[in-house]
Amino acid sequence: MGKIGIIGGSGLYKIEGLKNIKMISMKTPFGKPSDKFITGKLEGAEVVFLPRHGVGHVIPPSGINYRANIYGMKKLGVERLISVTACGSLRKDFKPLDFVVPDQFVDRTNQARQMTFFSNGIVAHIGFSEPICSDSAQVVYNAVKDAGLPRI
Repeated sequence: MGKIGIIGGSGLYKIEGLKNIKMISMKTPFGKPSDKFITGKLEGAEVVFLPRHGVGHVIPPSGINYRANIYGMKKLGVERLISVTACGSLRKDFKPLDFVVPDQFVDRTNQARQMTFFSNGIVAHIGFSEPICSDSAQVVYNAVKDAGLPRI
């Protein structure tokens, strides 16, 4: 597996065990990313980490420059992207600290922000029936299980 990108949600501003750390500032055609990209090695894997809300949670969800964040990850050679988030659930069987690895989602942003890389005469269509990479989801699922973390 190639370089792995991790986008941390609320409270996740660094990754324990990351070695050979480098901080990379970057400007993109879409503006400034949420913070500096942090590169390094984690258990032999090349990792690029970015705190979604900036260190100290200074960017609200509506102010996150998602396109700049993703562009930066791609520019740094990321091939697989894991996004960690803390959110609630309407299901009683999901308890605090449980990990959930989704295989599908519903976009309820109602186009509240510009979300595409295609504009100014560029038209592209992509399949979105399976938006989550099953190989990456299985890796995350196995890592959580092997670490003995709460159920999935």
